[in-house]
Amino acid sequence: MIMKVTIVGGGLAGCEAAWQLAQNGVEVHLYEKKKVNKNEIQSLETFAELVCSNTFRSVSTQNAVGILKKELEVLNSFILDCAYETQIPSDDALAVDREKFSKLVDERIRGHKNIKIFEEEYLNLDTQEPLLIASGPLCSDEFKRNLESLLGKQKLFYLDASAPIVEKESIDFSKVYYKSRHNDDNSYICVPLNEEQFNVFHEKLINAQQVKLKDFENEVFFKGCQPIEQLAKTSKKILLRSAMSPNGLENKEGQTPYSVVQLRRDDALDNLYNMVGFQTNLTWKEQKEIFSWLPGMEKAVFRRFGVMHKNNFINSPKILNKKLQMMRKKNIFFAGQVTGVEGYIESFASGLVAARGILSYINNTKFIPFPEDTVLGSLIEYITNPKHKKLKPMKSNMGLIKIDQELKFESKAEKNEFIYKRALESIKRFT
Repeated sequence: MIMKVTIVGGGLAGCEAAWQLAQNGVEVHLYEKKKVNKNEIQSLETFAELVCSNTFRSVSTQNAVGILKKELEVLNSFILDCAYETQIPSDDALAVDREKFSKLVDERIRGHKNIKIFEEEYLNLDTQEPLLIASGPLCSDEFKRNLESLLGKQKLFYLDASAPIVEKESIDFSKVYYKSRHNDDNSYICVPLNEEQFNVFHEKLINAQQVKLKDFENEVFFKGCQPIEQLAKTSKKILLRSAMSPNGLENKEGQTPYSVVQLRRDDALDNLYNMVGFQTNLTWKEQKEIFSWLPGMEKAVFRRFGVMHKNNFINSPKILNKKLQMMRKKNIFFAGQVTGVEGYIESFASGLVAARGILSYINNTKFIPFPEDTVLGSLIEYITNPKHKKLKPMKSNMGLIKIDQELKFESKAEKNEFIYKRALESIKRFT
């Protein structure tokens, strides 16, 4: 029985898989090159760096990602455990201090007796030994070429972006206020705009200079991470219904602004806040000028500006089975955003699935797919469904979960509660 597995990538998916395998007695060789060659959006030296948002989204079991967290708790997810240990206030979301979170993951991975770390790039995709590729969507050009050779160039891509981060002490609190949509806490800062201010801000966004995108034949944006200027160019209504919605964000006098820009706490010390939904591809100069125009942001100090990058992902329905194993080369598995899942929690959830697939492979045991009445099972079914001609990156959502059409519910809340209870019972039976 083979008891050694190589993992490429020390991100969320790679670390989750490494931990799950190591806990089952497997010798894991984890390769991560960031200490010798970071990609364009990495800044930390530690594993599992959160490069975009600092939140794993909602914990409410009224939505799919909240249910997925409950499923992963039952499955003893390593990354989820680290997230809860470094959690900071954030309304109904699971947000973390990104540096403390990454440091905790790094310490535990490096401290595991069954995990050996290699601070270098791994390029041998012709290996016959078990290999998990969790390289993320921003691998090096050389690795990309090797991957294309392995896959026969069956790859796709989309554009992703991150939002600016602001120092809290640089914000003028005489013009802004604390308010969350769900809980009464100080995890969100609201920047209110009246209709005239909103219209001026909208004009600034649609006329601002963007960074020229290199080597992109088409601008294919992932729906959940469209840049704010792209939304603005589509319509004002989209802004008011999404990133700048004032719903539930009335001020202390009980007045609801025409629109609101929210900033979410980004660290445990309460020093940094990121602009919620403001992923952008504007030049840094334009970001500084336009976002500093906002009320209370006139003297804002930006710790980081928003950036855009191309995320590569494979055409999983044509390449992978439900183990996240290559159908053509059985010793190779994939996990993370490169498979077409979108979102932090979805990425490390796929690492957990791949680890179970690898265990069945090296132990020569039957693999039972995750139940499709669970969020995790429905997500894996989506990205590996051979009926899909062209895979589109997907976050967990209620629309993926199968429900008998004959079932009737009095309300959406009742339906969601049914999905949650059924999923939890199913995942418990599965384990």
